[in-house]
Amino acid sequence: MNVAKRKIKPAVPSSIEDILSEYQKEQEKLLGLDQENNNHWFDPVPRQFLAKDKSTTTLLFGGLTMAHDYLVEGALKGLGYRVQHMDCPDNESLRYGKEFGNRGQCNPTYFTVGNLIKYLHHLRDVEGKTKEEIVSNYLFVTSGSCGPCRFGTYVTEYRKALRDAGFDGFRVLLFQQTDGLKQATGGESALKLDTAFFFSFMKAVLLGDILNALAYRIRPYEVEAGATDAALERCKRYIYEALSERKRLRPVLIKCRRELQTVQVDRTRVKPKVSIIGEFWAMTTEGDGNYQLQRFLESEGAEVEVQSMTAWILFLIWAGRYDTLKRVGLREADSGKYGLKGKKPYTRLSMLWLADRAVRVMFQTYAKTMGLYHYHLPDMEEIARVSRDHYNNQVRGGEGHMEVGKLILNVVKRKVNMTISVKPFGCMPSSGVSDGVQSLITERYPDAIFLPIETTGDGAINVYSRVQMMLFKAKQAAQKEFEEALSHKNVSVEQLQTNKARQKFADPLRTSRHVVACTAANGVYGMPRFRGGFTLRRSEQNVQKI
Repeated sequence: MNVAKRKIKPAVPSSIEDILSEYQKEQEKLLGLDQENNNHWFDPVPRQFLAKDKSTTTLLFGGLTMAHDYLVEGALKGLGYRVQHMDCPDNESLRYGKEFGNRGQCNPTYFTVGNLIKYLHHLRDVEGKTKEEIVSNYLFVTSGSCGPCRFGTYVTEYRKALRDAGFDGFRVLLFQQTDGLKQATGGESALKLDTAFFFSFMKAVLLGDILNALAYRIRPYEVEAGATDAALERCKRYIYEALSERKRLRPVLIKCRRELQTVQVDRTRVKPKVSIIGEFWAMTTEGDGNYQLQRFLESEGAEVEVQSMTAWILFLIWAGRYDTLKRVGLREADSGKYGLKGKKPYTRLSMLWLADRAVRVMFQTYAKTMGLYHYHLPDMEEIARVSRDHYNNQVRGGEGHMEVGKLILNVVKRKVNMTISVKPFGCMPSSGVSDGVQSLITERYPDAIFLPIETTGDGAINVYSRVQMMLFKAKQAAQKEFEEALSHKNVSVEQLQTNKARQKFADPLRTSRHVVACTAANGVYGMPRFRGGFTLRRSEQNVQKI
């Protein structure tokens, strides 16, 4: 056989995978997507915030409660920074965010970046600043993290929206939960994250929490509408001046207590207590981002319990201790750059314990000085313990296990009459908890009045309707607690209207021992028994017992 005349057949692919691979390569070349000639996309960080720019650069920030933003501005001004907190995001901010942002983002991003772009437009179109002046003399500081959601990529989304809005090169500096401030290397940063910075920031956070707690405790029972807000504004101004001028806080806090003491209240009004939990931004903001949920609940006759930023700080401290205890026994298996090899884990545990104690002592000192009595910060070990069977303590997305633990404790300890979990539409960590795990919790705790809601920026009427329906049940529960308290103390509603009785319900800073959720019911439980409308003396009570 003549070998030279043989026709050599082309090689046949050995499998269907090879055929598909060859087809993929051909199509990539046709579309210009061949991987060999492509480089990874890189998002360059705009100019840094260097020490030489400190006197000319204004730091923009926002996203917490209005009290927190205002006081943080005062604290940072006291450290020599030029600072400007932005207004609470509104629906106009949402419009800007959706116009210049990518599709499919969650509510907090649209509101936050839209609020920033709205402010920059004000600087350009109203105050007459040029784009170059704005980019050179302003920057935005925001928080960031990683986890089972899109939060870690949003700083890039901010820069994209800013670029499309005409502010290309505007600086966005990112605070990470664990890594501090992220900016390009090189040069000396003007933000000195030293002890003075953290203590000033911590004071503003703690005082903001205390002011909010006092406001939500007093405002539902005020006799004169608007009196609480007026007193609160004066208190915020006093504290702002003290922080910005670095004065002693104690005299100012006493002055604030006297201001709040002037508000007249009537705590005989029966109101259900409603706790707002859920995704951090959605449950914290006080504007259109959550349909002004706090004010709406108050207008519907509820007393609102809001979550504090101090609780989030305590959670981060708890997480550090929990992770260290889990890793300390791994020894060589936990080596590496971020491992415990060569470090002192027990020293770290001691420091974290001291940090927890310090935060709690600072908070209670300020709280009692300002008139916030019998306010208990959450026990993070207890929250972790009660939620452990339903949600893994090592899953840290969003609020982690705290949302589950808070609902359980709200029911078991009768802390509130109703719990609302609010989160952005499509928020994976919070939606998976509120719409999934919490359904099991409500089955096991049938007394729970629980409502999960999602926010999209629109749909307020639908949300309000759902809240009103569940709030009706909460009002019934509060009324039942009040009637049980009257029966237990053998007191009538008419007897509560006597002068002696009303005095006990008229002090804006007075709180009663916790027995049930309803404040009016707790006030009744805290009173001695009545006879004929007058309080029995201790000797008379003893005679009756005999």
